[in-house]
Amino acid sequence: QVQLVESGGGLVQAGGSLRLSCAASGFTFSRHPMNWYRQAPGKERELVAAITSAGDNTVYAGSVKGRFTISRDNAKNAVYLQMDSLKPEDTAMYYCNAPRFASWGQGTQVTVSS
Repeated sequence: QVQLVESGGGLVQAGGSLRLSCAASGFTFSRHPMNWYRQAPGKERELVAAITSAGDNTVYAGSVKGRFTISRDNAKNAVYLQMDSLKPEDTAMYYCNAPRFASWGQGTQVTVSS
């Protein structure tokens, strides 16, 4: 079955950086676009970034554009989210997802202190 395991979250000061990783299994990873979502307490889950199956096109939410970079390594079945210039409002649980499937991982917590 589809499994997604996120890692790399943590506590960082505003202006700092983190790199999130998502290890995928149970499907042909290289054939599927991938997304990163986040959900802050009391808020709905929102799409942060998306990448095509080949990694040749990316899309970002306006709130993270220019600060976050999504990438993938199809040989490793992994997708990444490089987060720079972090702000307190980036604090959330972050999840990766393959749109074709309904599966979600456990997420990784990102906390940005001011």
